[in-house]
Amino acid sequence: MSVDNGGATVTPDGQWTTRVTFYSPSIVRVSKYPGATAPDKKSYSVIMQPESVTLGTERKANGVTLKSSSLTASIGADGNVRFSDSKGNLLLSESASSHAPCVNKVDEGRFKVSQSYNLDSTEVIFGLGQRQSPVLNQRGQDVRMWCGNTNITIPYFTSDKGYGLYWDNAGDSRFTDIDNIASFTSEVAPSIDYYFIYRDGTQDGVIAGIRSLTGEATMFPIWTLGHWQCRERYKSSDELCDVLDRYRALEIPLDGMVQDWQYWGCDSNWNAMKFVNPHYINKMGDAKWMRYLPNDEDPNAVYPDPRIKSPEEMVSYVHDNNSKLMISIWANFGPWTDQYRELDKIGALLPFETWPRNRGVRPYDPFNPKARDIYWKYLTNLYKMGIDAWWTDSTEPDHFEAPGDADYMTHDGSWRSVKNAFALMTNKGIYEHQRKMKGNNRRSVQMTRCGTFGLQHYGTFSWSGDVVSNWNVMKNQIPSGLNYVICGIPFWNTDIGGFFGWDYKNDPKSPA
Repeated sequence: MSVDNGGATVTPDGQWTTRVTFYSPSIVRVSKYPGATAPDKKSYSVIMQPESVTLGTERKANGVTLKSSSLTASIGADGNVRFSDSKGNLLLSESASSHAPCVNKVDEGRFKVSQSYNLDSTEVIFGLGQRQSPVLNQRGQDVRMWCGNTNITIPYFTSDKGYGLYWDNAGDSRFTDIDNIASFTSEVAPSIDYYFIYRDGTQDGVIAGIRSLTGEATMFPIWTLGHWQCRERYKSSDELCDVLDRYRALEIPLDGMVQDWQYWGCDSNWNAMKFVNPHYINKMGDAKWMRYLPNDEDPNAVYPDPRIKSPEEMVSYVHDNNSKLMISIWANFGPWTDQYRELDKIGALLPFETWPRNRGVRPYDPFNPKARDIYWKYLTNLYKMGIDAWWTDSTEPDHFEAPGDADYMTHDGSWRSVKNAFALMTNKGIYEHQRKMKGNNRRSVQMTRCGTFGLQHYGTFSWSGDVVSNWNVMKNQIPSGLNYVICGIPFWNTDIGGFFGWDYKNDPKSPA
């Protein structure tokens, strides 16, 4: 047992070392690892470095107690930790932990780890991200932490006692709450690693701790809080601008237009990040460009000459009519794109089947810093054109999982060990690159289909994905959104009419 200025360390005989570190008077990190030296561990969400904290210490035969101005952490001789407020009222105590060597060869040297906590029988907890669940209170839940379209799972919960707990693992994990024992388990980790946050018993205090730990929320421009107009996609510049004209003619307030997919053309040219669809560049009927016509359109159909003849003209038209423009960009690329070829050269394309299927489209590896540089290099084309905001779609990413995919090695480790940070790294890369651009003061605004702890620091929020249009799904968006924002991400959005109309036979005239 040892005590230092920042915390204390206990190594029970024959067991893992427990390390408690005060990052601030209201934030405590708990690490458990084999041996005497903590392993190197990368956190995608946590950016805070430990502050100098004045601690009162008390050594006893059965452990050590550390007190800050906000909370107390006690480490038993068995390595278990208890948290109390400044008056000694128990907030949370550990139950048990476990660790076993990973069985997958690609994760050799790491462990499957678990940590359990004792919850009061009447305690209420919130969080775990945005899931398609009708419940607000997350007690009694069994949740796989593995993000997908419409489900943003975040390994964080907060209690009505006024504390928050973040399980710092970006890989395949699970949360369970059975018989008042709540547990986090991760398939791959160098150590058990989590953060406990408590200031004064209020959620304001917890959220302040999240912002200190993962970064302040960025300020969005005021137009983002207004009315946005979007549909499954606009198929031409004229269609988008005609809708904008109609809003103005009807004097309905409108702050943002959203251009969804296929402005790049066909699926093989997926996410080229430039306007190649002949509708947008006044090239309908030109054989050189008709090969890029979206796959679901008839190349022999007769189309009128466009009123808006270039993407630059479309952007200017939107701005001249007092609106902003968001555009869809994806985390995967078609084989005809320059990005695909350049990313493939450095081994930064993931060999997964993704959407659209059977087109050779592949996700990129955002954990690779060179890949993030390439992503922004091509996105600069749209940025310089004047696009105001990014809709970063499919940042789970879309993935039709096959046996063995979880063993694939990204730049930072196996897919199973990092996947849930995919959205964070993609959006962080865009945000940081845009902030470095000179000569333009536009704020970075990104709406993404996935997310994780700390997303608020990178000009990004999430929407609830491609939800189905029915009343129960709409009802579920309320607890889904509330459990998402309680994780410290202040803004959230949903398709107010849903996205897929399957339940009503895709009939927009259905009374339902």
